[in-house]
Amino acid sequence: MIQTVQGLIPPEQLGFCHSHEHLFLAEGQPEKLNPALRIDDYTATLSELEMFQSLGGKAIVDAQPLGCGRMEKELVKVSSQTKTHIVASTGFHKLAFYPHNHWIRTFSMEELKEVFIHELTVGMYIGTDSHLPKEYINHKAGQIKTAIDEKRMKDSEKKWFIAAAQASIETSIPIMCHTETVEQGDYLTDLYIKLGVPPRNIIVCHLDRKLDNIGAHKKIAEKGCFVEYDTIGRFKYHDDELEVEMLKQMLEWGFADAILLGLDTTRQRLKSYGGEIGLNYIIENFIPLMHRRGISQKNIEKFMIKNPAIAFSKI
Repeated sequence: MIQTVQGLIPPEQLGFCHSHEHLFLAEGQPEKLNPALRIDDYTATLSELEMFQSLGGKAIVDAQPLGCGRMEKELVKVSSQTKTHIVASTGFHKLAFYPHNHWIRTFSMEELKEVFIHELTVGMYIGTDSHLPKEYINHKAGQIKTAIDEKRMKDSEKKWFIAAAQASIETSIPIMCHTETVEQGDYLTDLYIKLGVPPRNIIVCHLDRKLDNIGAHKKIAEKGCFVEYDTIGRFKYHDDELEVEMLKQMLEWGFADAILLGLDTTRQRLKSYGGEIGLNYIIENFIPLMHRRGISQKNIEKFMIKNPAIAFSKI
């Protein structure tokens, strides 16, 4: 089963799925780092999702964890209003997204684990950007978002990652890993597997921001983990032609069943907020390009339908 904000659904009901997006992001610490990290207009997000649905989109994985801008009530409301399956995230983002006095920096490993498990089994906490996790709604998160960066690489305690791994093992819920280099992705997958997380419950994102070491993607996929690519239409990194060439190489290596796709949306990347692309981009632009470059419809359906149905299931 897949745990959406509206409850459990069988995997075959998930449908066409973007595996990494941000539908809402409240004013706060992330916006201070980058104004594009504020997506808080309900009407605009509703319009974006309605466009996505009109083109055949069925499901979105929202990758914003608690404590740094997640808008729980809005995710539930827009899911209900549009009949879109939305998978919300518990867990943690990179430390820069939290003020220096935020509780997520000071909680022990056991306290963090309890918070994550509560959000996965009871309901998501509200108001955690500025308050301790106490009040909650009766709608659950469906994945554990985790983030590694240079600061956390140097942290010897690794309490956040141990808490996430234990919460995943106890609930059978998958872990999504924000990475900033492929080397970090390789390290983090090794750590989670060593801690006992099944590889098919590990999703590594952002690996395609740089395409100079595709062999590292192969190494991660060989472990049995999912590789999630979300740099589509992000031309400050590279063009879509190079993205497709990378996908074709992964297919040649035999990893059609390991690939997930998304757009990692920001305010600048949502049409309804005046952005340069929108949730229509994969359907209207990238899928036609994959067809033209020889990627089969069967493999595209794996990227967008079959693989997400497996990756976001409780196993």
